[in-house]
Amino acid sequence: MYRCAPPALPRRRLLTTSAASTAAAATAAVFAVLSTVAGIGAFTAPSTAHAQIVPGHRYFPQRALRGELVIGVTPDVKLNGKAARLAPGARIRNAVDQVATPGSLYDQKLTVLYTTDINGLLMDVWVLNEVELANKSWPTSPQQASQLVFDQASQVWRKP
Repeated sequence: MYRCAPPALPRRRLLTTSAASTAAAATAAVFAVLSTVAGIGAFTAPSTAHAQIVPGHRYFPQRALRGELVIGVTPDVKLNGKAARLAPGARIRNAVDQVATPGSLYDQKLTVLYTTDINGLLMDVWVLNEVELANKSWPTSPQQASQLVFDQASQVWRKP
């Protein structure tokens, strides 16, 4: 024995799907008419464009340091030839600023900029692209950074 009326939700879905299919058919008919009127021939709907990622210059924090990184079995890495570790939740960005997993960069020697957390673990790592590799003035230690002045806008370190 049913105590409540059945929900009307499935019936509404049927109405919306049939309306959507009717609208799609009407749109296809309009494209066909436009293509024959314009003399284009077979008209195809515009496809989604895939943006080409062009590596450029990214903006890095002032506390970032430059180094050579070789990723081993996670979380173990070698930074400038010395053993180091990735912090829990560490973010690695590849040359086009997409997140990369440590496994995808396994056993590759990478020139990077990195920041550390309060325990000395690597927190943020950016793999440098060709444009950023040209900026060779980036410090490799906190001592070097303390002797230079950083221009945030141009991302260049200079002697005071």
